[in-house]
Amino acid sequence: MTYCFDIDGTLCSNTDGAYEDAEPWSDRIAHVNRLFDDGHRIKLFTARGSTTGIDWRPLTERQMAEWGVQYHELILGKPEADVFIDDKASHSDDWNWNR
Repeated sequence: MTYCFDIDGTLCSNTDGAYEDAEPWSDRIAHVNRLFDDGHRIKLFTARGSTTGIDWRPLTERQMAEWGVQYHELILGKPEADVFIDDKASHSDDWNWNR
């Protein structure tokens, strides 16, 4: 199974663009790592840089390494929107992080 996780506000604090100040949420990261260890494909998806054009990939990759996040693919360039409508989406606050 493939899981796609947003980063800011899902795996770490939402810093309104001050990504250097993001704090990891270790309980959620541990869950992602369990899925990875169980053989699932993990994609990380973020809007970092979508509106500014700044390349946040080096910082994001460094943070994921420092925080111990295991993943297969990092996708930057998530579209900016106030609301996402998707038939496969789950809100991070509603997700059962203790599965």
